[in-house]
Amino acid sequence: MSEELDRFTTRVRACRICVESPIGRPLPHEPRPVLRPSSSARILIASQAPGTKVHISGMPFTDASGDRLRNWLGVSSEEFYDTSRFAIVPMGFCFPGQDAKGGDLPPRRECAPAWRAPLMARMPRIDLVLTIGIYAQSWHMAVARRPSLTETVMDWRAIWEAPGNPKVLPLPHPSWRNTGWLKKNPWFEMDLLPFLRSEIRYRLG
Repeated sequence: MSEELDRFTTRVRACRICVESPIGRPLPHEPRPVLRPSSSARILIASQAPGTKVHISGMPFTDASGDRLRNWLGVSSEEFYDTSRFAIVPMGFCFPGQDAKGGDLPPRRECAPAWRAPLMARMPRIDLVLTIGIYAQSWHMAVARRPSLTETVMDWRAIWEAPGNPKVLPLPHPSWRNTGWLKKNPWFEMDLLPFLRSEIRYRLG
């Protein structure tokens, strides 16, 4: 990590915007921003926000979702957590809390406006962004997001071929809650994942 990015990341990890100047209700617990930016990685995992296990561990994707995501990518844990290869920067850096049904709330609205553009500017080698979920897709895609997540992911070829750098691939969240979605959309594992894995291997050398 470059010294400039390292200094900036230290500022991000000290962020308390969602407690001290929140949009709507403040964060219901002490902030703990979780991110792994990189000035040398070519691949960015643009995820949603940490869950409960990640909030405790302080390390992204240390849960069943991470196991499924690494399987999708065809990489080992060692490769995945090597910041010279992967940057992991969610749309919301802190666990946002849960709704009345026990599901995670959306990423905090304060994070992306405050931090995302400056972070991207400090990660100049990124040439592939894996956008997990609608919030990352809305921010990173050069073309308009489709009406639903399914339609967006289904149209991955057109999104990939859209002009601009970095290249973007839309993905669903690897949560166990999406197991039914995967069964209903077998094209994801048959068509998109082989292409994704080949692009990952190309960038990992």
